[in-house]
Parts: sequence; C-alpha cells; structure tokens
Amino acid sequence: MGAVDMVVPVYTMSSITREQEAGLLGAVRERGVNVGGWHGGMADAFRQNTEYQFMVGGQWVAHPGNIIDYRVNVHDQQHPITAGISDFDMRSEQYYLHTDPSNKVLATTTFSGEHAFWIEGTVMPVVWTRSYGKGKIFYSSLGHVIGDFDVPEAREIVRRGLLWAVDSL
Repeated sequence: MGAVDMVVPVYTMSSITREQEAGLLGAVRERGVNVGGWHGGMADAFRQNTEYQFMVGGQWVAHPGNIIDYRVNVHDQQHPITAGISDFDMRSEQYYLHTDPSNKVLATTTFSGEHAFWIEGTVMPVVWTRSYGKGKIFYSSLGHVIGDFDVPEAREIVRRGLLWAVDSL
C-alpha cells in the first residue's frame, strides 16, 4: 500500500482480518495514504473493527424510516469541499451514525422524530473530514443509490471530497 495515494472503501457489512486492518491503518497513519468515501461503503464496512471506525470518524447505526425526504444543512462555506454549496434536500436514507467529536463537520441533517421519536431534533453530521495520523479522511453519508447523485450538491460534495483527500482540490 506504500504506492497508493488514496483508498476508497466500497464494502458494506463486510469483514476484514486484523492483519488486513493493520495494513490499511498503518498505511494511512504512518505513510499518509488518504481515505475517502461515502454512505455504507465506508461507514458500515467493518462493524467488528473499532480501529477502522476510529479512522473513519464514525459508524452507521440506522436509517429510521428508510427512504425519506430530509434536508442537508451546509455549515462551512469556506471549506473547499462545500464552498458555494447551499442547504439542499435529499430523498434517500438519512443516516444516524455514532460519530467522533473530533471530526471537522461540514454539513449536518436534523432528525424530525417521525420515524424514531427518541431522536427528534438530533443534529447529525452528514459530511466531515479528519486526520488519522499522516492520512486525510473524507466521509459523506450521502449516496445510497446512484440516483442520489442526480442531486447536484450531493454529487459535487463527493467529487470535491475525494479530490480534497488526495490534495487535488
């Protein structure tokens, strides 16, 4: 993995051996391999691997209501990933995640409580960046199906986020 600039995980509910995890995390932490991805392909990849979850900065928990309408609120208009992007609406899975408070959150969503009353008003990160050792991490919970990227803002956030992660933005 020393020759790799970036890893884009696309694994949902899969498993990774401790040796494979150590190789990935070591490449990111010590050699500066960057990681970028979206939705369950990154934040629901390896449920049994806590260190991987620390690297990602979060772990999928649920999407109450399944496919629903919700709003994404962009908070950082200065960051190159979200610059010039205004709040926008999605019809997809609204992810409830366990997230690391050290994430640099760029966009959030607020749960209505309609599908899970106990989370009404919960503000949940949707897009974030972080560092993991020498590596840069980009994550977006948007992108359950390819049609989600028909929303120009969702598509642009992921495009810019992946470019940001490899210092090409």
